[in-house]
Amino acid sequence: MELKLIGGKNQTSGNITVSDELFNKDYNEALVHQVITSYLSNARGATRAQKGRSDVAKSTRKPWRQKGTGRARAGMASSPIWRGGGKIFPSSPDENFRKKLNKKMYRAGLSVILSQLIRDGRLFVTEAFNIDTHKTKRFVEKLAAFGLNEVMLITNQLDDNLYLSSRNIPRVSVVEVKNIDPVSLLKFERVLLTSEALRKLEDLLS
Repeated sequence: MELKLIGGKNQTSGNITVSDELFNKDYNEALVHQVITSYLSNARGATRAQKGRSDVAKSTRKPWRQKGTGRARAGMASSPIWRGGGKIFPSSPDENFRKKLNKKMYRAGLSVILSQLIRDGRLFVTEAFNIDTHKTKRFVEKLAAFGLNEVMLITNQLDDNLYLSSRNIPRVSVVEVKNIDPVSLLKFERVLLTSEALRKLEDLLS
């Protein structure tokens, strides 16, 4: 299949041929859901901790006698049924949230997402995206020439000028092709790829 190359002022400047196998996949909702959930789960950190009944600072004496009070039998104040008692299944700092996902499935999921972006008209390709200064104003002007504002720019190699000029712009992200992730691809309204990044992406997904 062929994709249009866009130039300045959102004008087309030719076509580029891409692999049908990678960029023309049918949408697979179950696969995309699995890729997204596993990516988010693997990014979680086990930073929470709760106290069990053996960890709370409570006396172990019996609160009241077993019989004759008209109340339910109680063993100790640290019981989970009482206020201030320990948790029944407390969260632990060493809790593991990781979900295993095969590399082949992950690459297939990225291909499905990219194929859907192309069908939705949200993915664009340009020959190159370079600026000769680190000024943010220059980056905004060049981005406006493509008719884009909220965008994820994927380049083959991120130089200092691109990084410094784009880091303070809201709803704009500039990443190298090796660092793309499925969540960001779906989050941004537009995705702009350079031709070199597109070729490298084909190598990574094949």
